[in-house]
Amino acid sequence: MYLIAIAWMYVVLLVSIANTTVVGGVLTFLFAGLGPLALFLWIFGTPARRRAALLREAEATTSTNDRADSNPDQ
Repeated sequence: MYLIAIAWMYVVLLVSIANTTVVGGVLTFLFAGLGPLALFLWIFGTPARRRAALLREAEATTSTNDRADSNPDQ
């Protein structure tokens, strides 16, 4: 996934540099590069965020149950 993002930013950076005006280059970089890339990473990162949230929730419930079984002196 990150390889696609790096390649996309490389292409957009080259297109932005080749633009005739500075304003056009900056707008090209923002609207053809950063905007779509942020959307891409957000959409394709959703499953990983869900897995991480479930793992955190499972660790929280497991760690509270483990502490209940231990003795106070441990």
